[in-house]
Amino acid sequence: MATLPSESSARRQINKYVSYFASVLLILGFLLLVIQRQRTPLDFTRLSGFLGLFRQGFVNTIIVSVIALIGSMITGFILYLMTKSKVQFFRAFSDVFTEVIYGTPLLVMIMVNAYLIGPAFNIFNRPVMGVLAIIVYITPYMSNIYKSAFSAITEEQYMAMDLFRFTPTQKYAYIIFPQVVRILTPPLMNNFSLIIKGSALLNVLSFRELFYSYRIFQSDTFQTSVGLIFMWGLYIIITIPLSQFIRYFERRWSLQ
Repeated sequence: MATLPSESSARRQINKYVSYFASVLLILGFLLLVIQRQRTPLDFTRLSGFLGLFRQGFVNTIIVSVIALIGSMITGFILYLMTKSKVQFFRAFSDVFTEVIYGTPLLVMIMVNAYLIGPAFNIFNRPVMGVLAIIVYITPYMSNIYKSAFSAITEEQYMAMDLFRFTPTQKYAYIIFPQVVRILTPPLMNNFSLIIKGSALLNVLSFRELFYSYRIFQSDTFQTSVGLIFMWGLYIIITIPLSQFIRYFERRWSLQ
């Protein structure tokens, strides 16, 4: 007897949920095994006196990441315009700048910005220079996002807009922006997740983000494993909902 399509779909859905549940159990089981095999007992009660410290690190991580996201969106758009410029120097500069950034690790960029470029201009606020380094580092990646988004507007669409005598406002409001936002949002959120994780490197500048909060906790209590588990969990609280939002957004737009 043939299986009905609805039954087959329901079976696949059940298998999907079972697979995800088993995967979560496997990862949790591995983590519990690692925790159980620690040489020193884990004392999570030591966290109670440092919750304010971790809260500050959590909030600072989000604030810095949002600032870096907005800043890199602006500089990325400027770099994108330079790649499209009719001036040869702007196009050459954008290519050279992109290659330099691609060849530089983020940690090196932060150190160079805070200890080399900043002091050269009498700027000694290292956390600020560290955030600027993240903005500079993400700029080419943002530029590539804009390039992909705007390339989705075909020449035929521009011809149709001219044919129907759309004003510039109408072109951007009804044709260009809706398509660009649709394409732009998922990679933009991916970059935001990258910035959040990259902000941990600001701890080398003694900026009170999450990783620096862990370092203080570890140096005061010597509870390395407890601090790592708690810090890891806080990062997961930020990044997993973000990744799920990206997937939801992609599924929603793919159905339209």
